[in-house]
Amino acid sequence: AYLLAVIGGKASPSQNDIEKILSSVGIEADAEKLKKVIASLEGKSIEELIAEGRSKLSSMPVGG
Repeated sequence: AYLLAVIGGKASPSQNDIEKILSSVGIEADAEKLKKVIASLEGKSIEELIAEGRSKLSSMPVGG
């Protein structure tokens, strides 16, 4: 939902923005957890977060 809000034009989505997106598909957000997520993402660009996530995923072993 955070990423959807950013793609939709919100550089720094608020708790209300996230709740509105989640409720549109029938999901009720936990307000306390949502506050923690927003606080941890504050001041970070989405591009940096995605790059950081990719580097973490590349170190995970995969196999079948």
